[in-house]
Amino acid sequence: MRALRVVVTAIVVAFLLGPLVVVAVVSINENRYMDFPPEGFSLSWYAQMVTDPAWRAAILRSLVIATASAALAVSIALPLAYALRTYRVRLAPVLYALGILPFMLPPVISALGAQVFWNATGHIGRIENVIVAHAIFFSTLPLITISLAMESMDPSLPEAARTMGADQRTTFRTVTLPLLVPSMVTGFAAAFVLSLNEYIIAFLVAGFSVETLPIKIFNSLRYGFTPTIAAVTVVFILIATTVFSLFAIFGNLLRFLGADPGVLERAEAGR
Repeated sequence: MRALRVVVTAIVVAFLLGPLVVVAVVSINENRYMDFPPEGFSLSWYAQMVTDPAWRAAILRSLVIATASAALAVSIALPLAYALRTYRVRLAPVLYALGILPFMLPPVISALGAQVFWNATGHIGRIENVIVAHAIFFSTLPLITISLAMESMDPSLPEAARTMGADQRTTFRTVTLPLLVPSMVTGFAAAFVLSLNEYIIAFLVAGFSVETLPIKIFNSLRYGFTPTIAAVTVVFILIATTVFSLFAIFGNLLRFLGADPGVLERAEAGR
């Protein structure tokens, strides 16, 4: 039975990693064709990411959009999570459901809504359109992380601050906010990585006038494959893997994914 589990696990891992390995190998191919195994070794395609103005602009544009939209997503999620947790609003479940609704819907629906809005305002084809659309769509992630952190926060800490004479604003600034920083960073990282790889919303909201990296990859594929596409893919896979690995190591990934807090506490106590 154990041998069967090992075999099944190995097959699943190979199935998941196989395409990534092929892309990584093709990215170091000496010629510009998708030869596997490669006929030579070259890192020139990685250098082209930096030296080619079109690729460099797409990468920088995606980084700007991901950073700004993730920061805006945290700014949206923090007051919403704090208000729902602190004031115990009667309609809190409804408001929380509305907060996670954008992420639950297919991206094309959110993209169409954003497209209609920006077209109605006459503000079209701008990078800020993509930033706002991504922030709204991915604000669910920091909303979840911050809400989970507030649920697990010791209520005696802000109570002690208020007992010592601190008003609500001072208590939030000196006690609550520092305790929420790790969950804010976690939500920011998740929104950042997903924004980097998002295509549908960016395309429908701004079209080819704002060429993000996923749009650039798609446009390049229309004229044939080059190893530069594989090199860019490998770099961003490494970025995503690094971010989520740090998320799993230093954050509470299982709790973020919805694990029962009681189960996690018993697991921690059993170590």
